[in-house]
Amino acid sequence: MPEEKRMELEPIGIVRTEAFGKEVRARGHSSEVVLSKDLTGALDGLDDFSHIFVIFWMHKIYEPKRRTIKVNPRGRRDLPLVGIFATRTPYHPNPIGLTLVELLGVEDNVLTVLGLDAFDGTPVLDIKPFDHWDMVDNVQVPDWWKRLEKERSERGQTSLSGPAGRSKKQGTVEN
Repeated sequence: MPEEKRMELEPIGIVRTEAFGKEVRARGHSSEVVLSKDLTGALDGLDDFSHIFVIFWMHKIYEPKRRTIKVNPRGRRDLPLVGIFATRTPYHPNPIGLTLVELLGVEDNVLTVLGLDAFDGTPVLDIKPFDHWDMVDNVQVPDWWKRLEKERSERGQTSLSGPAGRSKKQGTVEN
C-alpha cells in the first residue's frame, strides 16, 4: 500500500480487567477503560447513557492471522466456511474490536463497564454512546447465526441479540 494511504491511530486509553482467557469472551465481568487524563473533560455527559460502544485494537492478534480470508464461524467446522467480513472473527486485516457495553460509572478519566471482551492492556481507540439511532428493524442474519443463537439460548446463556437495554434513570427502554 502506498505510504500516502496509510493511517496512524493513537490510543485514547487502555483496558484494565482481571478477566483472562475465555473469561474475556464470556462478557459477564466488569472492566475499566482508563482514558488519557487530558480527555477527562470529553467524558462530561457520557454518564447519562446506559450503554456505549468501545472501539479497540486487538493487539494480541499476530500478523499472519491478519491475512486470513475465510473462517468457519466460531471455529466450528460444522458451520459453513465464509469470508471473514461475514463473521465477528478477530482475524481481520485491521483487528479492530467493537463491543457494546453497559456503562456502570464514570469517575474522572475512568469508565467502569460491563461486558467488554478485551484483554488487560488492550489499547482503546474511541468510545461512542449507544442510542436509538443505532437500532434497526428487520435485521437479517444467516441460518448459521440463527443456529448459534438457538444453541446459546438452549444453554441458558445471554442472547446474542439481547434486549434493547435499560435507561439508568427510567427503567426499561422501549424498542
